[in-house]
Amino acid sequence: MRRSKPVLTGWIEALRLEAPQRSPRETAVISLLVATLAVAATALVIYGAYFGLITALILRAMFFSLVAAGGLLLVGLKAPWLWLRALSYALAPVVLLPGLHIWDSYAQIVRRGGMAQDLDMWIFAGLMAALVLLIIRSVGWALLVLVALAVGYAMFGDLIPGEYGHRGYTLTRLASMLMLSTEGIFGLPMGVAVQYIFLFALLGGLLMKIGTGEVFVDIARGLTGRMRGGPGLTAALSSTMLGTINGSAVANVVTTGTFTIPLMKRAGYSATLAGAIEAAASSAGQILPPVMGAAAFLMAEIIRVPYATIALAALIPGLLYVLALMIAVWAEAGRLGLDRDPQAGFALLKETLLKRGYLLLPLIGLVGFLALGYTPTRAAVLCMVVALVISPWRRETRVGLIALIQVCRDTLVATLPIVTAVAAAGVVIGVLNLTGLALMLSGAIVDLSGSSMLALLALTAVVSFFLGMGLPTSAAYLLLAVLVAPALTRMGMEPVVAHMFIFYYGLVSAITPPVALAAYAAASISGADANKTAVEAVRLGFVKLLVPFLFATMPGLLMVGSGGEIVVSAALATAGIAGLTLAFGGWFLAPIPGHWRLAALVGAALVLWPAPVLSVEPLVLLARGVGLFLLAAMVWRQASRA
Repeated sequence: MRRSKPVLTGWIEALRLEAPQRSPRETAVISLLVATLAVAATALVIYGAYFGLITALILRAMFFSLVAAGGLLLVGLKAPWLWLRALSYALAPVVLLPGLHIWDSYAQIVRRGGMAQDLDMWIFAGLMAALVLLIIRSVGWALLVLVALAVGYAMFGDLIPGEYGHRGYTLTRLASMLMLSTEGIFGLPMGVAVQYIFLFALLGGLLMKIGTGEVFVDIARGLTGRMRGGPGLTAALSSTMLGTINGSAVANVVTTGTFTIPLMKRAGYSATLAGAIEAAASSAGQILPPVMGAAAFLMAEIIRVPYATIALAALIPGLLYVLALMIAVWAEAGRLGLDRDPQAGFALLKETLLKRGYLLLPLIGLVGFLALGYTPTRAAVLCMVVALVISPWRRETRVGLIALIQVCRDTLVATLPIVTAVAAAGVVIGVLNLTGLALMLSGAIVDLSGSSMLALLALTAVVSFFLGMGLPTSAAYLLLAVLVAPALTRMGMEPVVAHMFIFYYGLVSAITPPVALAAYAAASISGADANKTAVEAVRLGFVKLLVPFLFATMPGLLMVGSGGEIVVSAALATAGIAGLTLAFGGWFLAPIPGHWRLAALVGAALVLWPAPVLSVEPLVLLARGVGLFLLAAMVWRQASRA
């Protein structure tokens, strides 16, 4: 008994959240409550992922209630005003009611056809109040405005004249649709959040806890450190590899940037360029398999294909992005005359693989389980088991009970904005489906484009870009999938091509101002101007803006078409993108003169000529032949000068 108090105190200290403005007692209580809710959410997710025995509405409602309650406690703990702290703490138990109510009354809800009654209305009011507060504090006002417009349109649509008006829906009908069915807040997006997003974020957090992230950094240093400007290449490669297990650009910057950005600055990179390289590299994780960002799981569910199909489709474009980024960083290092990393090289790579290479086994297992036909959810659970089995092999990688609870808590904190965003998007999508507005807007986009595929792609890119600026990737993609993707498929585009197009433009906001969260996070570490860092990141990561347009004429990049189409698409895209990167960078073994940079630019444009990749039309063949000749001539000229 005498030793239990110090042990309990140690647990509390280990789980204590940072809140210096609050009393130690309040911080301790809230920290323990958040940890408890996180463990409960984790247990629910793992049970549902592996056994799948929980009804969809119950599983999604309970998951959201647990995560939202933990999120509100966090909001209250860090609230700058007393009234906000009191409101957040008061709403935390309130938001638990929807999940508990649906769990307890599910049979009755089904028997009455999902129609809301008086008690349901009160619970729905509390749910919406909690959701509004979470949107404001964890996502932003842009999504709240969309939710308010959607609810207003549903309730007062009878006041709108013309084809966009409707008969109007009561609050009771909205509560039935948005809370008591799988068409609103607890719809498909929330299902993806509970089945995939939280689960893979948990896997990524566990791998980081046992040290897999550090292995990635040292492997990258071993492979690239002895090359010119090695620290920049190390940052690009390590952040890319780390992104494959967490899919979050901002999390990548915060995790690897604290090491790579100072390393790059010591090697001679400017603060702006160092931050830009880290931001551009960290955003690669969202487009690279095996574990992509949240929107990729949403895509698989929406177009109803296995996640492995989405991951395979994303492979070539993702590798093209990494290739262009590595070439751009290498060119910058050459242009600036930067040195190598004297402490890196193949000796470090060998040491890392021999001593800590076993920490890669969970990721190898993930790919293996998926190849054997396991569902992504079961594969993720089994990979966590593998990680827990191998973690005790060395003292520094062991994970105890407290560390596991910390992983659960950190996962809840990391996924809170995504869960909030998909809940809010569920409100908007539910209203769009209820009123039929989604089909009308999709038709309007087609009409506005004049039935021109190029005009439709340009319009879609603009809409996607602006939605992505104000919303998280998952919310932006969900709305684009409902509003814009049907317009592309109506014009004859394959569903995976259409959805991958909007996916890319929805997530590019990680590095594009005025939002550019990844670039701003990197700038806070490097000490550079945030907007300048974002502009540099866009220059380095321009492939994200270009590749989606290639999908239309080179669907082989997404593994759509014959083997010949896939191979030729990959070859032409590689040559064209490498040429553009070198033209923009202005260095290849030696500085590239202006006229040769122009030649490379023209050559790359001709290689990427917008025509079917297997076209045998004389003009197309001539254009691509001239383009390849110009690129080869530039490379030969630079090699002869080096």
